[in-house]
Amino acid sequence: MERLSVSVAIPTTGRPDYLDVALRSVLPQARALGAEVLVVDDGPSEETRAVATRHGIRCLTHPRRRGLNASRNAAIDATDADLVCLLDDDVAVDDGWLRALVDAAAADPQLGALGGPVRPALDGRPDSDAEHRMPAISRLVLAPDEDQDTDQLWGANLAVRRTWVDRIGPFDPTHTMSSGDEEEWLRRLIAAGGRVRYVAAAGVAHRRIAPDATTTALSRAQFHRGAATRQADQRAGRAPGIGGELRTLAANLAGLARHRDAPHRWTTAHAAGRAREALLGYAPPPPPDGPWTPSVDDAFSGTSGLVAGRRAHLLRAHDRWLDLRNAASGTGRALARLADAAPRRRVLVVIPARPRNAALVDALRSHLRSDRHDVDLRAEDPAGRPRFAVIEETAASAPGFDWLLIVDDDVALGGGRVSWLDRFVGLCEAAELDLAQPAHRRHGHAAWPVTRRVPGAVWRETTFVEIGPVTAIARRAADVLLPFPSGTGMGWGLDAHWAAVAAEHGWRLGIVDALPVDHSHAPAGSGYDTGDARAAAEALLADRPWLPRWELRTVARHDDVPPAR
Repeated sequence: MERLSVSVAIPTTGRPDYLDVALRSVLPQARALGAEVLVVDDGPSEETRAVATRHGIRCLTHPRRRGLNASRNAAIDATDADLVCLLDDDVAVDDGWLRALVDAAAADPQLGALGGPVRPALDGRPDSDAEHRMPAISRLVLAPDEDQDTDQLWGANLAVRRTWVDRIGPFDPTHTMSSGDEEEWLRRLIAAGGRVRYVAAAGVAHRRIAPDATTTALSRAQFHRGAATRQADQRAGRAPGIGGELRTLAANLAGLARHRDAPHRWTTAHAAGRAREALLGYAPPPPPDGPWTPSVDDAFSGTSGLVAGRRAHLLRAHDRWLDLRNAASGTGRALARLADAAPRRRVLVVIPARPRNAALVDALRSHLRSDRHDVDLRAEDPAGRPRFAVIEETAASAPGFDWLLIVDDDVALGGGRVSWLDRFVGLCEAAELDLAQPAHRRHGHAAWPVTRRVPGAVWRETTFVEIGPVTAIARRAADVLLPFPSGTGMGWGLDAHWAAVAAEHGWRLGIVDALPVDHSHAPAGSGYDTGDARAAAEALLADRPWLPRWELRTVARHDDVPPAR
């Protein structure tokens, strides 16, 4: 039997009480087998570090949140153990959990990943027969409950063999959703010939304590989990159509009307989250089957984004409703408070301003004023020069900015007691974004569907920020991106290149849904020769890294205004 060195790693984000219980359950087993235990503080959180210190274990700290998969990768990089056992911070392991995983791995060197049952444990709630009969949306127990090869394990209870990580690469750090975060890695493992093993004796209890264990809180969590699982299914190419999701929701509503118990509320909330994501969310295009031959066409969205006719009127009404809902929810007031708390910054605003759009530019000025920041607004007539040549020349003449805000001359920004710029910069500062843009209103012209406003979201972390109509570049990103590559012209393909550069540097990208822009004055690309723009993009990307359109997506959604920093 193979002899393995073992580490146990627990990524966590500001949940010291959960973490304390997880460590108390793991440490006796780890010490008995000589395994290291480490915590990855994806925050940072003083309380988390205090818990780790109290238990006498190593704690890795991220200076800002990077996501679950990035934390898993950091843990794997921080140890040279042959087997790294990954746990969520809200579990308690069963007796014999670690021994079962180690023995199974040692007995079969071909296993690349192992895991076991995940059973819900709700504080103050009995594990009722009704809950056992419900679909496994929070429970993973394979039938029969015995050791077996599988293609399904959950990241809450997942051990990975280092040799396979070295062979197929780390977890995808751009995937930070609350469900399916481990699935892509497992698919890669199986595709490369690795095996995945379910170990029945290696179980964990997936804990929820008050107030997280109330029916309302669990229903809310299942709604968001439903949306996340729908996104994971879309990425895997197995998501049913909208009709299928609506039929599932209808069946759950009928079951809830008959039974009116907590488990049916949870499954109905889960189905509602999936249906809402199918109706209002963005489904990224699927990756190609088999090997991919790079083509410049894959750097473009493949859609015009034009909105017209009856659809434009309906979506305009939807935008008005979303504006009213934001106002009623207090999001606008929270953004105003965030703007007041933001550190003072130097903001260079560049508008390539064509004379024919002078009235639109004049309207923009009032929204780009600031009561908080030092704003240098430059409205420059391109006079036949390419857009990015104007931006680069202006930025070079005004060094020392903290933010470069690029604004097209044909957009409209929303008003308010606090200027649009102050609210936008305040959120970008609080979210620690390096590249950012406001979302497009749903009735506006937007070539990239991922950039359209998502109902209910305040902002989203993404792998992509487009080159316009409004783009914000923080100082540390500007130091890398400026000067722009020669021949950038109108910028086609540049955002796909930026996405690759951002991934390389670990930048945080975001789209702000709560402060959308109206880009309905003219369709994208209507003011210049798109053939020339495409040719420039082909030359631009020929010898530079870039991400294809199926990698340009939302990786985390945030429905609350972030706290001031």
